[in-house]
Amino acid sequence: MSQPLPSDDRRLRQLHALGPERARFRELIGKVGSGEHTSTGLTREEARTAMDLMLQGTVSDAQMGAFLIAHRIRRPLPLELTGMLDSYRSHGPALETPGQRALCFGVPYDGRSRTAPLLPLLALMLASAGVPVVLHGGNPMPVKYGVTLAELFAALGIEWRGLSLNALQQRLSTHQLALSHQPDHFPDADRLLTARDEIGKRPPVASLELLWTPHRGDHLLVSGFVHPPTEKRAWEALAAAGETEVLTVKGLEGSTDLPTSRAGITARRRGGGEPERILLHPRDHGLQGEEVPWLDLDNWRQQARPALRGEGPLAAALLWNLAAYLWLAERFDSLNEALTQARALLAARSGERLLAALGTPGAGQSPDP
Repeated sequence: MSQPLPSDDRRLRQLHALGPERARFRELIGKVGSGEHTSTGLTREEARTAMDLMLQGTVSDAQMGAFLIAHRIRRPLPLELTGMLDSYRSHGPALETPGQRALCFGVPYDGRSRTAPLLPLLALMLASAGVPVVLHGGNPMPVKYGVTLAELFAALGIEWRGLSLNALQQRLSTHQLALSHQPDHFPDADRLLTARDEIGKRPPVASLELLWTPHRGDHLLVSGFVHPPTEKRAWEALAAAGETEVLTVKGLEGSTDLPTSRAGITARRRGGGEPERILLHPRDHGLQGEEVPWLDLDNWRQQARPALRGEGPLAAALLWNLAAYLWLAERFDSLNEALTQARALLAARSGERLLAALGTPGAGQSPDP
């Protein structure tokens, strides 16, 4: 009769059976999921390794779910988010705007469900004014399954889904606007959705949607947030990642849409210095009002198209956001000057012209009310 293997030998045999990648990932799970008193944070390199292994698809679904929920419960450290950003930058797509500073927006991929989104309209207006805008998003996803940027643009007649990365870069170079669609341009990240759905909570990966951008080069990164601790983690993670120009925004539903019903809470960091808190008061400019509720895509389209010419229920909010971002992007010395230019852009219907240039004729259109 054979003698039982010593416990250390059994452990080594089991680790060998797992393979080097899964064995390494198991060690990383142990670091973040060992409990309140023994759990330790990952180094930047370890966090990058963990994300690399998940993006490469070399870990099991069980391991991925365990890591994501353990990290969610413990909350990621800023340096861990930086390591994950390193991985996203390595694996994800890259877009460029040579010689121009782009505005890059990071908003939750799981969309909006309570308030009417403004970002697609804002992006059209900014791009029509010569400000390059880079967005990114995906298909409807957990946990919220709200309306997505791609769906909103499609309702207007602009389709971003199914484009090659070269076609996307061409649109950005020609029209100053691009939306990178995760299933098309970052399928490695899209494979994490099943685990995200099954654990039923937003994991640290969801934070990367707000901190990462596919743009390479000079840009202002605009990142939405909901809770103050989230904003502080973002500042620290982005500083370590080398993002020197950052704007954090307490927007509607975690987005970058500035509210009109209250003061807009933002913070601007220039040249890698300390963040400067900036409060934007729509009432001081006669633009305070209740937020427009989200109903469905058809209602939104009927509100959105008139807003591009300064009409309808979304017009005031679009004007406010356009002026604020023109000023925050340092295109104007004062918010009042930016408001004057925003009104002129809407009156000139520059966003409508860009919509016509980017859209499929007749697509996403219905008679204006």
